[in-house]
Amino acid sequence: MTGNNGGRNRRLLDILWRYKPTPWRGSYSLSRLFLSFYLLVMGSFVAIAFFADFVISTSVRDITDDYTRRFMQGTIVLIEEDLFRKPRKDWPDAIRALDRKFSYKLDIVERWTLKLKRKQAEKLDAGELAIDTDGDVLYHRLKNTSQVLVVGPLSPNANPERPRSLPLELRVRLLTWSLIGFILAIAVWFWVRPVWRDLEALRKTARALGEGHFESRAPEARSRAFELLTETLNGMAERMQRLIAMQKELSSAISHELRTPIARMRFAVEMLPDADQADERERLQTMMNDDLEELDNLIDASLTYSRFEREQPELHLTSVDLAEWLNDNVDGIRILGRSLEITVDCSNLPPGQQVELDLKSMPYALTNLLRNAIKYAHSRVVVSAQISGSRALVHVDDDGIGIAPEERQKVFSAFTRLDRSRDRATGGYGLGLAIVRLVLEQHGGSAIADASPLGGARFTLNWPVLHSVTQS
Repeated sequence: MTGNNGGRNRRLLDILWRYKPTPWRGSYSLSRLFLSFYLLVMGSFVAIAFFADFVISTSVRDITDDYTRRFMQGTIVLIEEDLFRKPRKDWPDAIRALDRKFSYKLDIVERWTLKLKRKQAEKLDAGELAIDTDGDVLYHRLKNTSQVLVVGPLSPNANPERPRSLPLELRVRLLTWSLIGFILAIAVWFWVRPVWRDLEALRKTARALGEGHFESRAPEARSRAFELLTETLNGMAERMQRLIAMQKELSSAISHELRTPIARMRFAVEMLPDADQADERERLQTMMNDDLEELDNLIDASLTYSRFEREQPELHLTSVDLAEWLNDNVDGIRILGRSLEITVDCSNLPPGQQVELDLKSMPYALTNLLRNAIKYAHSRVVVSAQISGSRALVHVDDDGIGIAPEERQKVFSAFTRLDRSRDRATGGYGLGLAIVRLVLEQHGGSAIADASPLGGARFTLNWPVLHSVTQS
């Protein structure tokens, strides 16, 4: 046995020795978070805008081309008539003279030199105006010739002979996009900054919790996106703090409680070899058996309390007849009352009163109260029930020594014993009533200690009635 314990201890030390916590990394960078989010939003916005512009321009292209044809039709016809008034050999000089008068370029080329799309080429050969892909150059075939009048680029900025400058449309676009980018940067900044603050606060809180500072809490979230996360983290931290405090208290209290039965067992083991008489050896063996039973009960009660405190098990409510349920549970524990008078009084209950309770945990609460009453009662224990408004009340009264008013709340804390006794007959571990409190809190109720009409203590279980009275 010693070898096994030594092996387990060595393995535990090996695990602890090999464990190296991951080093903490830096903090969230506001500038990096802002830049990445801004580029994402701005890039998406620009991509969507260009796509929308492409779709719209493609959709209205035919309308624009038609407008350009109708707008330039008269001018081109006049140029054509002016050319046909002159000999063909003078056309180049005439075009140059006209070109100087227009803000866009004029020229005459041979038809075979042009490479147009099929649809535009068919229009050109049919005597209609053709337009290039950019919609800025017009072509008109001079009647009964192989020559084509070229008009454009119509935009003055596209004419290489004109002074170069940024087109007005481009300047408007640049100004508009700059303004949009600036406004978007301000909006993103005011959105990202609270997010960054919340992320930093959550990171610092998580780091503090990881370093063992379980009292740390995240401040109130500035961004609504992190409200639930902040509440969840703080709830987790509060639960961790409570569980660790409970485990420390439980470990310390159990260690203290173990000393008495272990000391008695050690004394009995040391005395056993020197006991010559059979009755003395039997007395020592009985003492050791009682101490083992006490240890077993202590461990069982500690595990039960720890489970209720840690897990908050899910309730499985069942509707029961309160009077019938009380009688059944009290009958199951009467044998522990020895010569005590244990009675159940349901006279204040309406016939067939139904309540909802968990059939696994609520009997544990009632049994602990009955054990406590049996332990301290002189001659009587009375279990009674009544309905007060929308709540069920179950009273457990005894005629024992009672509880002082200033100590009635303390009895529901773990490892609290008011009698200061170490005798197995009256001294428990202070866990039974603590478990009663947890069970009633689980049911949305409470457990109360008060003075009993019988002269001793009264413990009351109080929880909501979810079902109405049914007449039998």
